[in-house]
Amino acid sequence: MRRLRNVKIVATLGPASSDYETIRALHEAGADVFRLNMSHGSHDEIRERHKIIRQVEKDLDSPIAILADLQGPKLRVGVFANEAEELEEGAAFRLDLDPAAGDINRVCLPHPEIFAALEQGARLLVNDGKIRLTVQDCGQDFANCKVDVGGTISNRKGVNVPDVVLPLAALSAKDRDDLEFVCQLGVDWLALSFVQRAKDVFEARALADGRAAILSKIEKPAAVEAFEDILDASDGIMVARGDLGVELPVSAVPPIQKRLVRRCRGAAKPVIVATQMLESMIESPMPTRAEVSDVATAIYEGTDAIMLSAESAAGAYPIEAVQTMNKVAIEVEADPTYTQIIAASRTAKGSTVADGIVAAAREIAEKTDIKAICCFTQSGTTASLTARERPGVPIIAMTSQRGTARRLCLSWGCNCVMTPELQRFKGAVVNAARAARAGGFASESDQIVVTAGVPFNVPGTTNILRVAPCDERLIYSTDPE
Repeated sequence: MRRLRNVKIVATLGPASSDYETIRALHEAGADVFRLNMSHGSHDEIRERHKIIRQVEKDLDSPIAILADLQGPKLRVGVFANEAEELEEGAAFRLDLDPAAGDINRVCLPHPEIFAALEQGARLLVNDGKIRLTVQDCGQDFANCKVDVGGTISNRKGVNVPDVVLPLAALSAKDRDDLEFVCQLGVDWLALSFVQRAKDVFEARALADGRAAILSKIEKPAAVEAFEDILDASDGIMVARGDLGVELPVSAVPPIQKRLVRRCRGAAKPVIVATQMLESMIESPMPTRAEVSDVATAIYEGTDAIMLSAESAAGAYPIEAVQTMNKVAIEVEADPTYTQIIAASRTAKGSTVADGIVAAAREIAEKTDIKAICCFTQSGTTASLTARERPGVPIIAMTSQRGTARRLCLSWGCNCVMTPELQRFKGAVVNAARAARAGGFASESDQIVVTAGVPFNVPGTTNILRVAPCDERLIYSTDPE
């Protein structure tokens, strides 16, 4: 299914989007990737949604990526005798390991790992930062705090600890169970929450054992600090702006977003910009102008994908939200300023033959009358490198691997087409020409660029670039075997 834009759309499934008709309509409206949020829904519900996505994929003959988003450790206070208390600014408040019900003076924080890492002056943010505490003194089982920003604190509210790296693994026992479950189902991407260091990514990768690509969510200050190592260890990145905006000043999030998107593009790894992109569309059929500008900004930055969360999972207008994103993307990418920004932000990366091939393919395509770049890829690396170039013509990613086609649904500009395993270059060129014509990218009188590797079906061997006609008669009469 050809899209009229390059940036990809990720739609989260939930109660508002769990039946065949809605999921199919979401894909037809523009959703390229479906996110299964493991924080919500039983395994039976997740299994059913996965089954429906694969049925839609089969019925429409259109590769679809499935992203399973692991919950990560959840840090929460205990319960209160009165269910809630009102904390006043300047008051003292104690967090400890005592399981007794809390009151106006204290509450249980059943996480000894937090106390082990705390130090005087550290901040604790409760209920998405609505309540802010500063540690005055602490020990292995307590933290005496001052209330900097007061408010209502109630049962099991979440706690963020932005100033220290917590001695917690990114994978809880629930996450490990969920990871194995979704890998057996056959998801394409795993989103890893609570990443603080590259070690967290290595642990998830070992458990996935090649069954899914690993996407790290950047939602903690520690992850921003260790981003280079995390990026190297990951297959992709999600800029999770919601938690970042809790643990960091909200004014710091936009420049961080820009830097991370730029770094991911340079590394040829897909990046998603996520959280509250069209938040008002949970209840309204129309977004705010600020939200549209936010979506547009992410696209101008060159992100691979933009994501809907509650808008498509629990909102009243899930299909309209996807349609809105799709329209904004088409409008932005048609703007000459977009082309200028993307070209200006292009930096030369890598020194391999494959790097040279994809850079040359983009250069030839943009300076001559070329309609598409067709890249044959087994692992997806060549297509990802081509996407890094952000060419001004469509990318047709040709692969015999269904898993590769699905994973590339997250990469900028990649139109994924399944092809049989090929042994000769002439056959590859013919298949590329057919795909370009069938997808409406080119006519018989047009030309395309074809990149491939010889020998075929060996990952990492991209070494050929061919400007080829879409007329098969010319291919057979001019191309070598």
